[in-house]
Amino acid sequence: MLVDSHCHLDRLDLTSFQGSLDAVLDAARARGVGHFLCIGISIENAATVRAFTERYADVDCSVGVHPLDLVRGGEPTLDWLLDELQHPGVVAIGETGLDYYYQTETAAMQQDSFRLHLDAARTTGKPVIVHTRDARADTVALLREADLPQAGVMHCFTEDWDMARACLDLGYYISFSGIVTFRNADMLREVARKVPADRLLVETDSPYLAPVPHRGKKNFPGHVADVAAFLAQWRGEDYEQLAAQTTDNFKRLFPLARVAG
Repeated sequence: MLVDSHCHLDRLDLTSFQGSLDAVLDAARARGVGHFLCIGISIENAATVRAFTERYADVDCSVGVHPLDLVRGGEPTLDWLLDELQHPGVVAIGETGLDYYYQTETAAMQQDSFRLHLDAARTTGKPVIVHTRDARADTVALLREADLPQAGVMHCFTEDWDMARACLDLGYYISFSGIVTFRNADMLREVARKVPADRLLVETDSPYLAPVPHRGKKNFPGHVADVAAFLAQWRGEDYEQLAAQTTDNFKRLFPLARVAG
């Protein structure tokens, strides 16, 4: 069994599935995907992702505000976040983090929000889902400053081995998306080869970043099987073994998730 450890079910284009999210999830289940973590990115979509967990037994969610949604969607307060995290379907915090690629001018706002999410993680004991782009030094510095007793995940990892090793040393897991299959992702593939098996996760980040052989097309949770197959081949591991290992890793990192088995 596989877990799609990071997907945005509320943003999928359902046209090719006759408008049915049920059909999307059934297609993924047919490919061996047994659980889905739907990610919160804003104050606005928190209710939506929570509702998915009430509708589907194999969907859990996170709640948080993405660094690029702070200006458009509003900055969270600690009280709001802690209140949202009480819902039984909310098993993680985020996604949060830093993204200087698109918005260097909001760096201070992003850092304040990241600290707030990390404070909520310390208070609740729930793991944090970290987005980082062009902000290596500040991301690692804030994770070290937080010094959380429980682990989190560096989602859709695209950085170098030095950053991966720093995050691993802090107890974080490393998650790979379809980017690892892209032709120009040689550096990332070397990182993927080095990450310890017990700290590895797979994801789609759907509807974004469809892996080869779906590159350039719409991405769906079932495509996590393609990410896993690529990583298994690249790392010289058996596919079923990698699927089982990444599922075990997910269950260890997200102990409140309702993963079957």
